[in-house]
Amino acid sequence: MQFRQKALSKLQSPEEIDLPVRLARPQGLLVLAVTVVAMAAAAVWAVTGSVSTTLTAPGILTHGKGGYVLQSPVAGQVTAVLAEEGDHLAAGAPLLKVRTAQGPAVVRAVAAGRVTTLVATIGSVVTTGADVAAVERVDDETAPLTATLYVPADRGANVPVGAAVDLTVQSVPAASYGVLRGRVEAVGRTAQTRRHITAYLGSSQLGDQFSRSGQPVAVTVRLERSSSTRTGYAWSTPDGPAHALDSMTPVSATVHLASQHPADWLLP
Repeated sequence: MQFRQKALSKLQSPEEIDLPVRLARPQGLLVLAVTVVAMAAAAVWAVTGSVSTTLTAPGILTHGKGGYVLQSPVAGQVTAVLAEEGDHLAAGAPLLKVRTAQGPAVVRAVAAGRVTTLVATIGSVVTTGADVAAVERVDDETAPLTATLYVPADRGANVPVGAAVDLTVQSVPAASYGVLRGRVEAVGRTAQTRRHITAYLGSSQLGDQFSRSGQPVAVTVRLERSSSTRTGYAWSTPDGPAHALDSMTPVSATVHLASQHPADWLLP
């Protein structure tokens, strides 16, 4: 207490009145300046900057017309298989010969397309309505590919038409050739059931796979074309892979959604 009284007396003495009062140390002023600059930069970024959000979804490359499961209209034993997987068939083209109780019969393609899966083999017995093949609807081998993505229904409304999409193709090493470029062309507004997906892709296995986490919405992605790559499509690398892309190849997609200003998050 004695020391405090002496200090107060010294400050109140006349010879101390004209001395400046030091409000802060130089180090404190530096910290204050840095803080003000940082806050100003954050405010500018919140107004003028943007944050890009993404969405990932599984999908598959197709020719955009879907496919169908070919079922046998008769019961009997398969005596001949007239096509192989990968063959293109015209509408009405013969696929199988079947020996029935009423005599020989032929199972024909319902619509033009490419055989993606062939279940029946020579000697196997088929029943009426049994699945014998899966056919992708396509009129021309040179028809451009598109990607069909299956996005969770609660996220589908967030996908804008025209959004950029990066596609990792299962048969193409991304570390060597990069990703395939595309743009969202259309967004489905109704949820796809397992039956819908199976009917469109012509594969019950894909129907199970894409509906495993619930009923998704279908998003169509147009692949960007390029004359400088062997595939004819644009990649994140200059050349892309040396081999052509096949339809019904699985892909994993990253959809780049619309950017948002950070300040928007704070607004009601």
